[in-house]
Amino acid sequence: MSNPAYMYDVMKREELIDGKIVMMSPRPAINHNRIVTNISGIFYNYLKGKRCQSFCDGTEVWLDEKNHFIPDAMIVCNPDIIGSHHIDGAPDLVVEVLSPSTYDRDMTVKMAAYARAGVKEYWIVEPEARRVAVHLLKGDAYELSASYYPYTEEDYKHMDEEDVVIARQRIKLKVSLYDDLIIDVADIFERVK
Repeated sequence: MSNPAYMYDVMKREELIDGKIVMMSPRPAINHNRIVTNISGIFYNYLKGKRCQSFCDGTEVWLDEKNHFIPDAMIVCNPDIIGSHHIDGAPDLVVEVLSPSTYDRDMTVKMAAYARAGVKEYWIVEPEARRVAVHLLKGDAYELSASYYPYTEEDYKHMDEEDVVIARQRIKLKVSLYDDLIIDVADIFERVK
């Protein structure tokens, strides 16, 4: 992609969405930062010594001329799109941690742009609900693969037997890009209050 003349400032936490400059929250909440740090740490540790790389909040992604986003976390496996200042193309996996000010954009416009660009896996993390919704690219749109929660033994006491079986299947998240990257959802929400 060519380097368009900047009319927006990444340092001010602005994104270019559908060709329009959109201000991001200037300072994400502590729980938001905890979740991003936890996910980034998991990705970083798993990917050590592998071809793919993880990046976290602050790294800009240029999907196309009209969409330059700053996702909360991502995995990029194509080293050719990793530039000195931004990712120039579609990451393989993108994570967005929702906040009240970004909820609508992350769930609609940005989700559609990531799908059009070919991002294979898109996570929406909801701090309040303690939910990770994993969407996988099918054709040119995402399908919800599953939602994951950090259920505890106390949670199971309030469920019937059938719900316990389903809940136990939703506490470990398998990343579709790898056969052996299985994440305990409780690790994503560690220290989140």
